Amino acid sequence: MFRHKAYKFRLYPTVEQEILIGKTIGSSRFIYNHMLNAWNSSYKKTGKGLSYGKCSAMLPAMKKSGDTSWLKEVDSVALQSSIKNLADSFNRFFKKQNQFPNFKSKKNPVQCYTTKNTNNNLSIIGNQVKLPKLGLVKFSKSREVNGRILSATVRKNASGKFFVSLLCEEEITELPKTNKHVGIDLGITDFAVLSEGQKIDNNKFTSKMAQKLKREQRKLSRRALLAKKKGINLFEAKNYQKQKQKVARLHEKVMNQRNDFLNKLSTEIIKSHDIICIEDLNAKNMLRNHKLAKRISDVSWSSFVTKLQYKADWYGREIIKIDKWFPSSQLCSNCGHKDGKKPLNIREWTCSVCHFHHDRDINASINILTEGLRIKQLA
Repeated sequence: MFRHKAYKFRLYPTVEQEILIGKTIGSSRFIYNHMLNAWNSSYKKTGKGLSYGKCSAMLPAMKKSGDTSWLKEVDSVALQSSIKNLADSFNRFFKKQNQFPNFKSKKNPVQCYTTKNTNNNLSIIGNQVKLPKLGLVKFSKSREVNGRILSATVRKNASGKFFVSLLCEEEITELPKTNKHVGIDLGITDFAVLSEGQKIDNNKFTSKMAQKLKREQRKLSRRALLAKKKGINLFEAKNYQKQKQKVARLHEKVMNQRNDFLNKLSTEIIKSHDIICIEDLNAKNMLRNHKLAKRISDVSWSSFVTKLQYKADWYGREIIKIDKWFPSSQLCSNCGHKDGKKPLNIREWTCSVCHFHHDRDINASINILTEGLRIKQLA
């Protein structure tokens, strides 16, 4: 079955290519903001907004105009993609899927633009990737790209590093059946506990970097105050910008460690099991608990479940989500007796009916698996 799959690589552009990337990002942001303003003005005057077609038709005239003739220097498809993103934002807003579109800011830590493959203007040649207007750009080819390249998103992170994400259409075959099922209980002390008895350690990536981050962020604050005292704009304060990049690199390192851990774990679980049963947790509401918010955000349950879901769709596996109110920790997995709610500090308990001794988390994961298989039979 043909699926869309993204590959992300680090780019190593020349100085000239960096300048052109910056111009393309800035032009795409300008077009987005200009069209959003035109859309809002049209709605105030006529009670109707603009369509993608009307906005797109305004672009050629803007390129011919003396004030905005610089738009001709950059990739035209990237500008069209910016308008398409705006139109998609409005469509999602009207469907109540997101909030009203906001103006883009150059202060955003991640700046990017998207271009599409037309007449094979996107391709990989050796250790270089061919991009419109930029030509051949060196990149770190960590793996082979399969399938047809549909689009490319060029991104500049707050750390100053450049990346390209290639969206490809390729045939992904389903994995052979294993006839194994697993229940997963997500937690904070242990990241995940499997019904097979395996406990996955919570690596606490943010906590390990917390001391270093705190020290570097204090330096950043001091340099910001010093620049303000001297009356220097923060964008022009070189020491502040250097420190800002240093802090961004630390955050990026934590993010990369977490993503690597989640990708490897989710792939291993998908390869080893046909059916995966997991709790349908509402992490957004759980983050309102200020005592646990930092630790919950560090474990990234939502990201893990998302990775499990799309990999299951690719490889022919099944994800069954259990209701968040299901009392997985209160039921005895041996006899089914509901033993009552227990405080979090109780990690082991014995059933009052069958006297079976339980590890709290392993028992919960077994109950999640049992409930998941019951739901599958009813479906």
